Amino acid sequence: MGDDPGRLYRLDGVAHIAGVINDERCRFFMWFVKPVYVFNVGRRWFRLDEPLVSALVERWRPETHTFHMPFGECTITLQDVAYQLGLPVDGHYVSGCLKDFHLYIEGGRPAWTWFHELLGVLPPENQIKKFAVNCTWFQETFGECPDGADDETVRRFARAYIMVLLGTQLFADKSGNRIHIRWLPFVARLEEMGGYSWGSAALAWLYRCMCRVANRHVVKLVGPLQLLRSWIFWRFPSFRPPGYDAFSWPLASRWSGYNPGISNKGPRVQMARLKIDLLQPRDFIWMPYSALDVIQVVHPEVLEPRHTMLWRCVTFLIYFAVVE
Repeated sequence: MGDDPGRLYRLDGVAHIAGVINDERCRFFMWFVKPVYVFNVGRRWFRLDEPLVSALVERWRPETHTFHMPFGECTITLQDVAYQLGLPVDGHYVSGCLKDFHLYIEGGRPAWTWFHELLGVLPPENQIKKFAVNCTWFQETFGECPDGADDETVRRFARAYIMVLLGTQLFADKSGNRIHIRWLPFVARLEEMGGYSWGSAALAWLYRCMCRVANRHVVKLVGPLQLLRSWIFWRFPSFRPPGYDAFSWPLASRWSGYNPGISNKGPRVQMARLKIDLLQPRDFIWMPYSALDVIQVVHPEVLEPRHTMLWRCVTFLIYFAVVE
């Protein structure tokens, strides 16, 4: 809340891009990136309940990466990432550096030459800022794969779609409208993308974004916000919107059509604070994934021992320069 007692609303904005992803591009993605299923979460527009998140952010403690609640501490874990987004938590760490591109590019060619080879086209200069490309260019250029496309064209559209997915859904930054070309080494080998720990990378980025916004001078929240929103609704039944009883896999897709509106932010923040202050242990679901209806929809790959053994371990979470 800072030094201004009259400031009721902690966040002044939520930076995210979410849009419609057609079924055809979903199939392209699944051919190459199994077992990453987060694409189902982004198939419809979503809005974050900003007043609720604003009140919850006040409870976040960067030194422990936990929310300090009246009944104790709680936080988002690798298990939550696995169930909510369907992301693997076991695998290679998601990191790298533009200076390492020569390790992937035969002959040490420039990064933009590699971009052209992988996607078949180069964005105009007015669509590029340093090493990032405007998201609108990706959407306009790769919005729909042409009928009868050959395998190489399909792969190019899959690469573009994955770059947009990573840059706007899982790892969005404050620009909110640019896709960094750091993803080229990953989409160059589509068949190997399922071998990375996307779950731990997403959680590392969410932790870092939450820690940043805990600073009173930071007022815009970014990161995998579908994960944050779904975690709140699954863990705190009193905050759930009514009418979303049916769900499928991944679990975060349950709230894909929820639109809380943007009016009366101040009173809603106060109301959320009051509800949080009155929370009891019974108001938090400690084991939401043991219910039979959840077990029936969960994908079996998420429950493989190589993933589940990591859910409660103490380890580093790595996402490029972010280490949490």
